[in-house]
Amino acid sequence: MKTIIQLFEENVEKYAKNPFLWEKKTDKYESTAYQKVKEAVETFAAGLMSLGIEKGDRCALLSEGRNDWVISELAILFTGAVNVPLSIKLTAPETEFRLNHSETRTFIISRSQSHKLSEIRKNLPLLKNIIFLDDKESISENDFTKEEIYKLGTEYLKKYPENLSERKNSIIGSDYANISYTSGTTADPKGIILTHRNYTANVEQALTLISIPPSFRTLVILPLDHCFAHVVAIYSFMASGASLATIQSGSTPMQTLKNIPINIKELKPDVLLSVPALAKNFKKNIETAIQAKGAKVEKLFNNALKLSYSYNKEGYNKQKYRILARFRLWLYDKILFSKIRENFGGNLKFFVGGGALLDIELQKFFYALGFPMLQGYGLSEATPVISSNSLEKHKLGSSGFLVKPIELKILDEDGKELATGEKGEIVVRGENVMAGYWKNEKATAETIKNGWLHTGDLGYMDSDGFLYVLGRSKSLLISGDGEKYSPESIEEAFSEQGRFIDQSILHNNQNPYTIGLIVPKKEALKGELQKAGLNLASHEAHEHALELIQKEIDAYKKGGQFENQFPERWLPASFAVLIQGFSEENKMMNSTLKIVRPKVTEYYKDVIEYLYTIEGKNIINTQNIEAVKKLLNE
Repeated sequence: MKTIIQLFEENVEKYAKNPFLWEKKTDKYESTAYQKVKEAVETFAAGLMSLGIEKGDRCALLSEGRNDWVISELAILFTGAVNVPLSIKLTAPETEFRLNHSETRTFIISRSQSHKLSEIRKNLPLLKNIIFLDDKESISENDFTKEEIYKLGTEYLKKYPENLSERKNSIIGSDYANISYTSGTTADPKGIILTHRNYTANVEQALTLISIPPSFRTLVILPLDHCFAHVVAIYSFMASGASLATIQSGSTPMQTLKNIPINIKELKPDVLLSVPALAKNFKKNIETAIQAKGAKVEKLFNNALKLSYSYNKEGYNKQKYRILARFRLWLYDKILFSKIRENFGGNLKFFVGGGALLDIELQKFFYALGFPMLQGYGLSEATPVISSNSLEKHKLGSSGFLVKPIELKILDEDGKELATGEKGEIVVRGENVMAGYWKNEKATAETIKNGWLHTGDLGYMDSDGFLYVLGRSKSLLISGDGEKYSPESIEEAFSEQGRFIDQSILHNNQNPYTIGLIVPKKEALKGELQKAGLNLASHEAHEHALELIQKEIDAYKKGGQFENQFPERWLPASFAVLIQGFSEENKMMNSTLKIVRPKVTEYYKDVIEYLYTIEGKNIINTQNIEAVKKLLNE
């Protein structure tokens, strides 16, 4: 069973002079070749061994994306230790929990994250060594800078030339590589144990779906601790002799975000990884830029999109024989779409979409522009890739076809395997399935049964072998008559297809009807009310705002624009307007920007109870009027 070390060394041998890592520290991106990266990894690993790091020890890594991140992880693995990759979005207490739970002895950290360590250091009794990736003014006895580790490593390799080789050669595929913590949707996040073979197997599987030539570059916008970025960017590109770059760090998180479009233009990536929040942001920026060019260009753009949507359909059923349409699309591409692609560097072939479900309208939008966003599916417990669409084989709206080799079943609640087209829980088996949860045998036994990973996700396989993922089984709503259904596609439709609903959560726990918690698009509501000549402070305006939201929900009912998209009984019979949106800051979204449903329903439990009263069922109620009043006059 191949290890990550073997994967890396094989490709260093094949592509020694190829660029592997790109980084922009000053005014331009500079590359580091595979051979140079290997030399740095070996020296850093030797430095870690000089500190007494043993095989199986846990070493945590907390840093923004940079070359040092990749080198540090590989160095940890070369020593036989286990990396605990941490998100920069974690708070100090969340970081403390993970360090103590994983029994981390060595902590590698960047300057931008070191303030978190200052807060919690006294609460980390097992922590022995701290390595700062940047200079630090005050260094304690067991604190080291990166440069000191390299110096110790150089001396160690001279003194004990065989030790590092012996250590790395002792590592086998079943040895632990990472403990990757879940995003924290519960009080105690679980540590997902991924082995060397989990990673190398998933790389082999992923490469049965997409082809990555050695010349390809990717700019990693997602955090490197993100399992999706980890496998698809670092290790899949490594396995192909290709290269990856990181975003130039700014002095603040906002400055780093502003560097993204600049860095894309500079690096000219061939592939980008995306999650829904990022895709929506790209789409919004494109539409804003088009609007800024005036009404004529906007009309032309919308006509081009309309034609492209009707021609492309869902990709697999593209209308290839419409010669006139193809010619018109060629013209639109020449004068419009190609200019947009230039803003993405001009070389971008496609996005790979992971994370939460990606709305089909987003997929159609990027497909029309000439760089498809190919939706995939996976979860960290599967290292993570299970399926994906590809340029050669795709159905927009699906999560693609399965990696090879992997086994997949769709099961009902009783564990019975369902036929093609029937909906149930997605269950998989393969070498990419995690070893288990760290120090949590109960959760491991509940999730892995006879080698099968029970994903907790609902879906079905169609007759063409494409997987459709419908949402989390754990987020299923249960109506009063016992019917179970997933709310996620309804919630996404409200946000994507409506003008006035920004975010929503539906709720039904064996109640007589479904209710909704709705965060409105404040500016859109204000604009519509002002357009109607209403005073925003008036009771009439407040009632009209609630009616506008209700009208968007009614669009999914009989006679509405989107009728038959969902069973009408699943739609909310009443809703509450929320002033505060769901975000990472208020802990109602996790680090992958998925809404944490249990936290939302717990926080708003009194509001939910009120919506099941006679007064609450009427949307024109005192709570909603007060909420809209505050919202419109902020």
